[in-house]
Amino acid sequence: CKFVTRSTDVFFIIKNFFEIDLMSWIILIAITLGTFVLMEGLTWCIHRYIMHGFLWVLHKDHHQKEPGIFEKNDAFFLIFAIPSWLFIMLGVMYQAWWSIAIGTGLTLYGIAYFLVHDVIIHQRLKWFTRSNNSYVRTIRWAHKMHHKHLDKDHGESFGFLWVAKKYWDKVKADKKRNAQPVEMTEGISA
Repeated sequence: CKFVTRSTDVFFIIKNFFEIDLMSWIILIAITLGTFVLMEGLTWCIHRYIMHGFLWVLHKDHHQKEPGIFEKNDAFFLIFAIPSWLFIMLGVMYQAWWSIAIGTGLTLYGIAYFLVHDVIIHQRLKWFTRSNNSYVRTIRWAHKMHHKHLDKDHGESFGFLWVAKKYWDKVKADKKRNAQPVEMTEGISA
């Protein structure tokens, strides 16, 4: 197993990283973005068949709240971080830039998951508590519909960033219904 141990090794890796040609950069960025996009489909499958399947024991407390700040469900952070870390670490060790690109895509998806799921939807950190953005309202509604099911069966909306049309339609109808008509009064002088 080849590890980076000397400062000259680190310099060599950094030097090679910046000597990548433009077409290779485009391919690496495409791999990173492609990995990010593919993670949505993979996340749906993992959430539906693994988290609501044989690993329900870890995911259950996410649906059935228990006291405390942390949940057993938070273990999935480590489960998902390990492949990302391995792709990046092995990519650096063997100068396999494609591996680093995959690991970066996984990491970016993990960051997006944390920000959207834990911060915006569940508001575990009180950063974005009063958003009126249609997308934010739609993902919150879809997730609320997911959480109305307290057991592992009969769930819906297992995705994360991609939200089904029926949730968009519901939020759009709510906005239209809640819109206050503006009354125009003629002859008001200032």
